[in-house]
Amino acid sequence: MKSNRDKRRNDYTKLKRKVFFRMLLIVFATAATVIFLRFVIQENFSVGDSIVQFLKNKFYLSDSDAVIIYRYTFLYNKDIITLIMILIFLVILLRFSISWFTKYFDEVSSGMDKLVEESNGEITLSPELDFMENKLNQIKNNLEKKKKAALDAEQRKNDLVVYLAHDIKTPLTSVIGYLSLLDEAPDMPAEQKAKYVGITLEKAYRLEQLINEFFEITRFNLQTIVLNKEKINLLFMLQQMADEFYPMLTPQGKQVSVNVPDGLTLWGDAEKLARVFNNILKNAIAYSDENSVIDISAGQQDKNIVITFTNQGNPIPQAKLDVIFEKFYRLDSARSTNTGGAGLGLAIAKEIVTAHDGTITVESNTKNTIFTVKLPLL
Repeated sequence: MKSNRDKRRNDYTKLKRKVFFRMLLIVFATAATVIFLRFVIQENFSVGDSIVQFLKNKFYLSDSDAVIIYRYTFLYNKDIITLIMILIFLVILLRFSISWFTKYFDEVSSGMDKLVEESNGEITLSPELDFMENKLNQIKNNLEKKKKAALDAEQRKNDLVVYLAHDIKTPLTSVIGYLSLLDEAPDMPAEQKAKYVGITLEKAYRLEQLINEFFEITRFNLQTIVLNKEKINLLFMLQQMADEFYPMLTPQGKQVSVNVPDGLTLWGDAEKLARVFNNILKNAIAYSDENSVIDISAGQQDKNIVITFTNQGNPIPQAKLDVIFEKFYRLDSARSTNTGGAGLGLAIAKEIVTAHDGTITVESNTKNTIFTVKLPLL
């Protein structure tokens, strides 16, 4: 807290110094002017002869009449005249002072207009407002980054919708084709009929998966994560999840090894954390080598539970490590329809972990890829 106050104090140093010296100058100028006016008007009202002469020449008055008018109009009202002149001077001085000070607000307002208008170029303010200039430019840069990220995500989403729409045609065409064959040949041999039915069912399942991905894309931006926390037996959850993936693992000779201490518990939303672990494991299965073992380990570190998913396979390029948690991002640039999804799994996983006040990270090298989820105990 103290460091923040010191930083703010340092931020305003230039502005406060300039305002102080300007106000000091105004005070001295005001004092000097008041003294001067009082001296000129009250102590040495030397313009009296000029006023008398002006009245005589302008209004054709006698010398005595001009002197009487001068005395009753000017000389006997020196205090009032002095006060009026001082007030006039102060009003003029105040007007210029306000104009000088409000120029800073004009500069800041102009800078904010550039933020609203999303104009190009850096925002430039007076040197004493450099702290505000830095903050406005920082906000501007952050807004530009967020805008670019949103546009990139939107473009990736649009591309995926096009890709998925194209991919849907393939299984749909197969389903229609095989059903047409079955319809046109009712006396087809049972063995051949069973083969066609099996292929049709497989393509229908793929079609269902693609349609579910469409719903996932729409649902992702609409749902709000609400946590229903409870006590979770981590070993039971991860072991059960590994068993559910057995049909996906067997064809490629892959295995899942769960290494979690018995009795290790976690406080969180079981359904949503299961989705996190499911998405990570699904990703590990899709991109791991055949006949390899995917290791799932967990343990307690200080006040956190750390869960790691390790698989052997082609490494994730360093440039992609920072973006794989972005929505609609897919690791497989070739868009394999068997492994590629909507690119939401890891993005959703990150949102759920963040909602639990945890973190999710990834590291990858030629040896293995490790996803690490760190969640607080309570």
